[in-house]
Amino acid sequence: MSGQKPVTPSPDGLAASVQAAKSRGLPPVHLWNPPFCGDLDIRIANDGTWSYLGSPINRFELVKLFSSILKKEDGKYYLVTPVEKVGITVQDAPFVAVDFDIEGEDEAQNLSFTTHVGDTAVAGPDHPIRIVIDPETDEPSPYILVRANLEARIDRKSFYRLVDIAEHSGDWFGVWSGGQFFPLIKSDGLPD
Repeated sequence: MSGQKPVTPSPDGLAASVQAAKSRGLPPVHLWNPPFCGDLDIRIANDGTWSYLGSPINRFELVKLFSSILKKEDGKYYLVTPVEKVGITVQDAPFVAVDFDIEGEDEAQNLSFTTHVGDTAVAGPDHPIRIVIDPETDEPSPYILVRANLEARIDRKSFYRLVDIAEHSGDWFGVWSGGQFFPLIKSDGLPD
């Protein structure tokens, strides 16, 4: 035995560790590879609500802090600090894109999405938009890559706005952003 005490993960310990390591901007979680310390009962629901032990985390600053140390590895989600890594549960996507701004027109258009925790991502080659169709209901679920394989589900009102500005290209209606065309709906899938 190394004489080192085992680490018991806790939200307070994670928050203190991040505050100590954080400077400006997002922490460099891609550089941190600490040992796995276990799972915490932290969950992110479909609507972006974070909860701990079944109770919502109502402090926006704490949710924003935790979201800044979120990492996805091999399909699993973790909160990572320089000294510990704990597993959490994400119901769908860890972020929700709640709005977007439009700059420019046609192929020169840029769509800048904002998440519920204040992150922004301009759709383009580095931040693609993708649509997943539910095979049972045929309902589309749109997503945008926010950072390092972490996606935001685009909320319904924003998706309707995207469809409203969509252009026809080949067999698809879609949007331009960052010099790339993102298909949203097949041409024959729109109501008359």
